Amino acid sequence: MKRIGIVGAGRFGMSLAESLANAGTEVLLIDRNRPAMQNASEFATALQGDATQPHVLEEAGFGECDLVVVAIGSNIEASMMVTANCKELGVPNVVAKATSELHGKILRRIGADTVVYPDRDSAHRLARAIANHDVIDFLEISDGYSIAEIDVPEPLRGKTLAEANFRNATGMTVLCIRRADGDPMKPRKIVIPQADSALQPDDKLIVFGETRKLDELS
Repeated sequence: MKRIGIVGAGRFGMSLAESLANAGTEVLLIDRNRPAMQNASEFATALQGDATQPHVLEEAGFGECDLVVVAIGSNIEASMMVTANCKELGVPNVVAKATSELHGKILRRIGADTVVYPDRDSAHRLARAIANHDVIDFLEISDGYSIAEIDVPEPLRGKTLAEANFRNATGMTVLCIRRADGDPMKPRKIVIPQADSALQPDDKLIVFGETRKLDELS
């Protein structure tokens, strides 16, 4: 099970923590606000503390998290300090919330692996991308329709797209296949799918369709 750390229990951070917890993810949440942490303790490991202090994050266990979301937006200095602290702790993936393009550029410069913007990336969508083991990447391109990168569903592995009847079976259209190269050091190859394209177990499929169908598939 993934262990996800969240710094900041504002509307975005709290919604994200609850969505992740509902998806079965272990959530570690920290904020200075004691009442907020008391409320969050119903669904997460909630700790009161100042995350701008490196030792506070370390003692809270954030260094052992698979991913940390820095959900502080209004206090730009604090979000920068926490992002830097998380990378210093060796967190492999840090997602940071930004309030502007400039804020986002600064966060990337100091080590954020991913930057999200609340006006464009809702907390529940980010939770789905983090918690879901099948959906690797997710992009909502219009209301109700999305593009996602998914693993090949187990029942369809080894079959061609025609044999799998993929579109009817999943409701998704395969746009392309990202296939591992024989050399693991090289990036995946892009394969334009044909009806006779066999789906290999370690393929990544870039698919398009209704968001609700993606949820069902995942």
